[in-house]
Amino acid sequence: MAKLTVVVLFGGRSSEHSISCATAAGVLGAIDRAKYNVVPVGITQDGVFVPAEDNVERWALSDGPLPIVEFEGSRVEVSMDGSRQLHVVSAAGKRSLLATADVVFPVLHGPFGEDGTMQGFLELAGLPYVGNGVFASAAGMDKEHSKALFLQSGVPATPHVVIREHAWKANREAVLAEVATLGGTPLFVKPARAGSSVGVSKVKDMADFAAAVELGLQHDSKVVVEHGLVGREVECAVLSSLDGSPARVSVAGEIIVKGREFYDFEAKYRDEDSVDLIIPAAMTAAELAEMQTLARKAFEALGGFGLARVDFFLTADGFFINEINTMPGFTQYSMYPSLWGATGIGYSDLIDQLIQLGLTAKR
Repeated sequence: MAKLTVVVLFGGRSSEHSISCATAAGVLGAIDRAKYNVVPVGITQDGVFVPAEDNVERWALSDGPLPIVEFEGSRVEVSMDGSRQLHVVSAAGKRSLLATADVVFPVLHGPFGEDGTMQGFLELAGLPYVGNGVFASAAGMDKEHSKALFLQSGVPATPHVVIREHAWKANREAVLAEVATLGGTPLFVKPARAGSSVGVSKVKDMADFAAAVELGLQHDSKVVVEHGLVGREVECAVLSSLDGSPARVSVAGEIIVKGREFYDFEAKYRDEDSVDLIIPAAMTAAELAEMQTLARKAFEALGGFGLARVDFFLTADGFFINEINTMPGFTQYSMYPSLWGATGIGYSDLIDQLIQLGLTAKR
């Protein structure tokens, strides 16, 4: 049987560019080469599609500089005529066929990749792709709207308010009065449409609140302010079923942060000693069942398809959803593949199942 051609698309214009490169390294290293022809395509930080080196070490995170996709003279053009063809255009203008794609695996994180924009582009190009569709991606990326959908579906969400840049500039006192209804510090201030804890601050003293808002607004035109909850940080992974039955949900994992105020960018990707990832998390069978039910409901509330990681706080008052990640970190050691590994689906098999879902998707 002929091999299928999988285009692994990574990099992108968001602040999570390098994390996307690391995710691509994981996929490139684990995908079944006997079953798939793999074509890596990078997107520079300026948004240029380029042919990328098929080299795990080139894109993996290390102690050195973060990996970056760079323009080196050639670019990739995606045909918009339904032919599924990708061409390389050299610096001299010479055009050659790179691949005819059977499916695209967009391992892009953050804006311009995980937020529905790339999904819409792939839909227009007639390219099958792995993961969530336009709406689920856009809603999942936006913490304001995803929380509204969760609450409407009966999934408890962290108490929060939304601050828009124009309101912050026009009437700061009114904004602060609304924030006060959350019940005081600690507060978490987050860009509404970013990930990997980029631009996120933990505020323990209101004297630091304005600076936290300004930092968040550097990454988005609105921020979400959440009241800090006392509880355990627990997560589970969701994977659509190949036979069309309800989505599967993994065992739970727990994040325990050591020596840091919260699970920030450095803890996630550069300082492994500052965090313990415990899989499976210690909880009762009833707690696990409830968490899995809530995760599935949250996934369905967005019209999710393919994959998601759902993050909760387990408090004395029960579970509160923190957020959903529609393209979670996907390196071999990331929480999402690790959760499925503990549930019985290995990394390479997980990649294969996601590709098969992408080929047959009816989003």
